[in-house]
Amino acid sequence: MELGRLGVWVGMDGMSAAAAAAFAEHVEELGYGALWIPEGRGRNALVLSSWLLSHTKRLIVATGIANIYARDAMAMAGGQRTLAEQSGGRFLLGVGVSHRPMVEGVRGHTYGKPVATMRAYLQAMRDASYGAPQPADKPLTVVAALGPKMMALSGELADGAHPYNTTPQHTAKARAILGPGKLLCPEVWVLLETDPATARRAAREALSRYLQLENYVNSWRREGFGEDDLAGGGSDRLLDAMVAWGGERAIRTRIQEHWEAGADHVCIQTISSRGSRQVVDDRILDLLAPGHQS
Repeated sequence: MELGRLGVWVGMDGMSAAAAAAFAEHVEELGYGALWIPEGRGRNALVLSSWLLSHTKRLIVATGIANIYARDAMAMAGGQRTLAEQSGGRFLLGVGVSHRPMVEGVRGHTYGKPVATMRAYLQAMRDASYGAPQPADKPLTVVAALGPKMMALSGELADGAHPYNTTPQHTAKARAILGPGKLLCPEVWVLLETDPATARRAAREALSRYLQLENYVNSWRREGFGEDDLAGGGSDRLLDAMVAWGGERAIRTRIQEHWEAGADHVCIQTISSRGSRQVVDDRILDLLAPGHQS
């Protein structure tokens, strides 16, 4: 799988099917290696992946992430193999345990211990039977891993990790745990805004829901952020670490830091100067597009 060094992460539930297909085509034309899509309360990530793959020719479509509580392991493995076979190997499956409020409050499931639950799920995926033609190459799986135990599991039973809301320092630690030969694909928030007050206000808005989720809060604590950093919508230090804001050079520098720390592939997620994650900033996509000269 030729994943490339740079991809785009975007939520597409605010787009029509036609608009989502057109956006995927545009990302492919810009030369990005992969388009990452999440799964929440809207479209089924595997169904949307099929639609996007059918409208592109070279682009990798990756789930960031498909919720393991949304389908059993056999259904996930079958969907993965189907998409890999149909697309000629252009589908990358990212799976994750999601978050307790989404799993218990929205889906009505019991939220199990994250590492143990993921271990059992990956083993069940590996053992799942499949009665259709197999893809030419083994399809790849990455895990939404933050802590060291989940990261180690990602290297043991999967093909790598897809961390979210992390720093280059986290990437370096993740690479040390994964070792060589495993994919490491962190997501980086990017904001084309040079005014510090505006940028931090937008970052605070974008990150507000994540400050309510224990998985991310615990990860930030492990990265050395204290209670003062996590209070009041996030300290400037936390906001600046999570969102790469500024001009093109500042944003490119943050991406480069992740590469130098051991990332194979970085996927960027744009936010607007108002903190919206629903409106994609085409300016930064164009500026960062592979082959663009500053």
